[in-house]
This record gives sequence, structure tokens and C-alpha cells, in this order.
Amino acid sequence: MPVNPDAFPTPFHDPASVAGKAPPIGESTDLLIVGAGPAGIAAALEAAGRGIRVTLVDENPVPLETLGEDVPLHFGSRMGAEAGNANAMLEAMLDAHPELGDALEAGIDVKLGTAVWGLFPHGPANAWIGTHVAGLADAEHTWLLQFSQVIVASGRRDMGLAFDGWQRPGVMGASAAWRLAVLYGALDARRAVLVGSDTDALNVALELVSRGVQIVAVIEQAGEIVGDAALAAQLEASGAHILTRHVVRHAHGDAYGVTSVDAATPDTTALTTFDCDTVLLGIAALPAIELLEAAGCATAFDAARGGHIARVDRMQRTSLPFAYAAGDCAGVWPAKSRDETIAREEGRLAARAALSSLDESAPLADAPPARQPDAPAQDIALSRVEWVRASVIGAAGEPFVCQCEEVTAREILDVRPPRYLGWQPADALHDTRGVAGLAQSGPPSPDAVKRLTRACMGPCQGRRCREQVAALLAIGSGCALPQIPLATFRAPVRPLALRQLAEVAEAQATGAHWDSWFGMASQWVPFWRVDPLYRAGTRRQGEPVASE
Repeated sequence: MPVNPDAFPTPFHDPASVAGKAPPIGESTDLLIVGAGPAGIAAALEAAGRGIRVTLVDENPVPLETLGEDVPLHFGSRMGAEAGNANAMLEAMLDAHPELGDALEAGIDVKLGTAVWGLFPHGPANAWIGTHVAGLADAEHTWLLQFSQVIVASGRRDMGLAFDGWQRPGVMGASAAWRLAVLYGALDARRAVLVGSDTDALNVALELVSRGVQIVAVIEQAGEIVGDAALAAQLEASGAHILTRHVVRHAHGDAYGVTSVDAATPDTTALTTFDCDTVLLGIAALPAIELLEAAGCATAFDAARGGHIARVDRMQRTSLPFAYAAGDCAGVWPAKSRDETIAREEGRLAARAALSSLDESAPLADAPPARQPDAPAQDIALSRVEWVRASVIGAAGEPFVCQCEEVTAREILDVRPPRYLGWQPADALHDTRGVAGLAQSGPPSPDAVKRLTRACMGPCQGRRCREQVAALLAIGSGCALPQIPLATFRAPVRPLALRQLAEVAEAQATGAHWDSWFGMASQWVPFWRVDPLYRAGTRRQGEPVASE
């Protein structure tokens, strides 16, 4: 049917569209650097004094409320009283990274205690904004920051591992323990059991020993210690029992935390018990790529770099022309963990590439690429699957793999809807809803399983369970772990209270038709019939809407 142009107002405009309603952005920078570890600080100092605005952001010190949600790391409620004193935490962080003082003196805008919860690149999906934007939040405020180039040096996190009792206070990630002990001086632990024995985990354990924590045992499901044998020998000399071909069967305790753990081989019921107040999960250190993946960076599983990473070239460029990755988020491997120089080299390379992009008249100086990782000492994908098989599937009880949504391994393997729905298969003998059924059309997607079971849909945003879910999908489908797609991340990649999101400024015109954002029927009224003062409550009744 031909359209009568006289039926449309002039200009041709949809008042409910986002066009022309970009949010006001009060701050801007040329180069945004996320993470004030060795790589981030090196990048900031490399870019300082080059005639550009440099902003260095780090979420540490993390507010106590966020620490209690096990974000960004699995802290396991092992924060000492010092963690509640923001000023003491800030002083501890400055003591741990004295180079931050150099950054301030160099004129860099340093924002500590500030999390970057999203990167929103200008492109087809965000063309209405007209620029690259980052979402920032501190303990009191939430705002948007415009940037031209970004270097993400967001570090690492730990792989979770379920066993009976792993929900108790005191079960925590090895990287979280290192941060509390070294960066904050606020680790409340005296006797710990280390689960996992790769070089990163052993290094963390020895650091804790030097700070007064007794490592009473190292538990490894493989037939031998997989990390540096010399480090394992040092731990054994300090009094740690080394148990191979063992997993934790149960963490005993009370409301205050772990008091002991039982360890056993996967194929026996004989238990070895250790008194402890902390269990350190050192199964795997993982690159923290959530910001980059959510922004649209191409990713890949790279065993030499610790798992899923954002693809980078020799100058640390990602697939996005304005984004770079450096430090542990660009790959975790033993040599880099031992030598901060590697991370600093990556940060400086990323800064040089970003500077060249900001000033095309300044050619990129030739520089050797950052040092590359050695071949991994073990098949990390197979190791992670075997940990999940031995610990999670082999658990005597049914521990929740996803603690936030209380989803068990069997419910994930069967792809069962949440229990509160009361669903039962019509014919259990011919039910094909499980992982094997999903795999008939290819490797099963963790995102699909999340929507069907709610696993990984809690406030920790899957940080404790997403790798376990991927391993369960590999086991249930018969696919290799690298074939399982990476579960996608979404902004905000840090939990934000609604009161914080409400502080993000918006254009005044956005509120004129607020009802259109909430799926109300009014959004289907043809825009050429919407008057400027249209509201849902005054919609003409009895008239068809466009969806009809």
C-alpha cells in the first residue's frame, strides 16, 4: 500500500527514538587505562608528558560490601577488620605500589577505588552516542567518561571448584588471598589448605607463608605436582603435606567458617583430615577479560596464556582499533607471574601503540614484541575438566556449582529448569533436554544453559562457576573444553545498585517518553500519531496499536 507523505508530520521524526538523546558526558580523556598493576602503571608512565590526557583507573581498594559479594575475586569472607577501613586500605595500596606517586607527579589523573563497569564503543549499536564511552563507579557516584583509546590491564581471577561445604566462609580463590595479604594487609587466615599445584598457586602459597600463614597441605588431583617442583619442595619443607591424586571431599565448619577438610582419592572412601580455617582454590588463574569481551573484542582459547583471552598482536592491539590488553588479562603464565617486567613491557608497548593512534603524524617506533609464553607444562583444558569430574561430579553430596542460584551439577547436565518451577519431564526415558541433546547441533553454549537453568545468573556474575559450567558441558557433550563457546559478559561487569545506576545522567528528552523503554503497549503506537505530550496513561483507548 503506498504511503501518503501528507500523513506524516514534518520533520519525519519518531519522538520515542533514542536519536538525538545521547546522555550528557561531563568528563573526557584521551587515553583511559583500566588497572593500576604493573602493566597499567607502566603504560600510564609511558604515555605521560606526551601532550595527551591520561586517566588511570583502578577499582582497588574495593568497598567491603563488594568484597562480601565475592567480586571481583572470590574472597570467601576472609577479609580482616582492616578491610572495613577505606583509608587504611588506600594507604596499604599506595605502599604496595609506590609508582602511583610517580604517576600523580607526572600529571596523570589517577582514580582509585573506581570500577570501570562497562566499555561502550561508538559503532552500529551505539551510533546514537557518537563517541567511545566508559561507565565508571566509585563508592558514592556513577558516571560516564568519554575516551579515545583504552588499555585494559584488569588482571586475573580464579577458577572456582565445587565440593561439599565449598560455600562456607574461608573457601576462597588463591588470587583473592594474595590481594588481601599483599595489597591490603587484611587477610584473616592462619592455617590453609591449597587445592591445586600449578606454579601460580605455589607462588601464592609461599608468599602467604612469608606473611605468617601456615600451609598445612597441598592437594592435587593429578598424579604429580604440576608446577615448579622446587616451589613444592619449599612448601613441604615448611610443613605442608603434599597429596597427589586427591581432591577435597568435604569442608567442615560452622557459620563462622571452615574448621577442617577431608581429602580422598577419587576412587576410594578413605579420608585424610586437615584442621584449617581457609581453603585456597588454586586450580587455575584466569585472564580477566570481561570488559574486553563485553565491548566486542575477538577472543580465543589459548592454553599457553591461561585460557580464554582477547586476541592481541605484537603491540598488544585487540580486534577493536581503540582497545589494547596488557598484563595478566592478556595472558597468565608462570614466567610472567614470577617476573613483573613482562607485564610492564606489555603495558609500555600498548601505550606506544595507543599514542601512535592518537597522533598519526608520530610514527610508531620499532620495538621488540613482548615476551611470549612458553608451552604449558600440562594440558590445562584437560586438567580443568578432570578437576571438575573428580571433585564436582564425584562429590558425595550435591554441592551447588552455582551458589548464587543454587544449581547443582546434575541439574546443569540435565539442563533442568529452576526447581521453583516444579518441572518434570513428561517421559523421563525419552527426555532429550540434557547437555547431550543440546550437543546434537554442535558444542553446547553456556549462554543457552544459563537461560534454561539460571546457572551463572547470580550477583557474582558467574565468577565462581562459569569455568565449572563449561567443563560440565564438555563432559556431558563429549566435546573438548576449548570447543565450548565462551560464555558472554554483559555490562555492568561489576554489580551496581539501582541507586547507583539512577545517578547516570540522561538527556531530558529521554524522560519525555520513558514508557517506551519498558515494553508498554504505547511503544507500538505508530510514531506519526504520537503527539509531543504523549503519555501511556493518556493513550487513546479502543484504537489498534501497531503490534495489532
